[in-house]
Amino acid sequence: MTDTQHPTGSLTFSRSLLFMLLLYGGMTVVAGVLAYKQVQLWPSNLAVEAGIFAFLILVVISSTVAQLFGEGLAKRIVWWGFVPLGVSSALMTLVLALPASPEMLQFRASDLAAFETVLSQTPRIMAAGPAAYLVSLLLNVWLFSRLRGKAEGETSTLGLMIRGGIASALSQAIDSVIFVTLAFYGEFDITNLLIGQVIAKVVLSLVLVPPLIALFVRLARKLD
Repeated sequence: MTDTQHPTGSLTFSRSLLFMLLLYGGMTVVAGVLAYKQVQLWPSNLAVEAGIFAFLILVVISSTVAQLFGEGLAKRIVWWGFVPLGVSSALMTLVLALPASPEMLQFRASDLAAFETVLSQTPRIMAAGPAAYLVSLLLNVWLFSRLRGKAEGETSTLGLMIRGGIASALSQAIDSVIFVTLAFYGEFDITNLLIGQVIAKVVLSLVLVPPLIALFVRLARKLD
């Protein structure tokens, strides 16, 4: 029996679950926008798209839900993440298609160009993002749960952090392979980009995800 289930298996809807669902939906939307900027991982020369920070929060939330509410619900949340992603993509497409106001064309043409540049994506990138999202997050939930084994009552913070780091690092490596290959293969030599992205995302996963999962689990239990 998971931490917040009745003996019958029915879920007790809690404040922590509502909080994580709302945050999850927001992160699915903002991740694609943040990804437009590349950031350097000090002190190395490795670069990674800034959307990884929002994506790692998705990893943390899905792992936390798997820990507290079970693997099944965590997987359903990953699938439901396509709803805010799809709605936001449709709205962006609509807004880009609508004509800009005369005032904006006359006085803020540079702002309009920047807006369209950031929100316009090639079809390959638009397809690569959701594909990498689905595979990597489902893999993260599966690995996180498998590493837990039969220890349903596990309360060790160290064990929680280790499982979170391993699952996140492996799933993010797969995420990089899927996204870079689908988005850019055939346009240029992707070897250096792929290696750099895998290393950068694995490092961020090992550094950020373990303490964040421990924090989210502690916060969820406090909210409930």
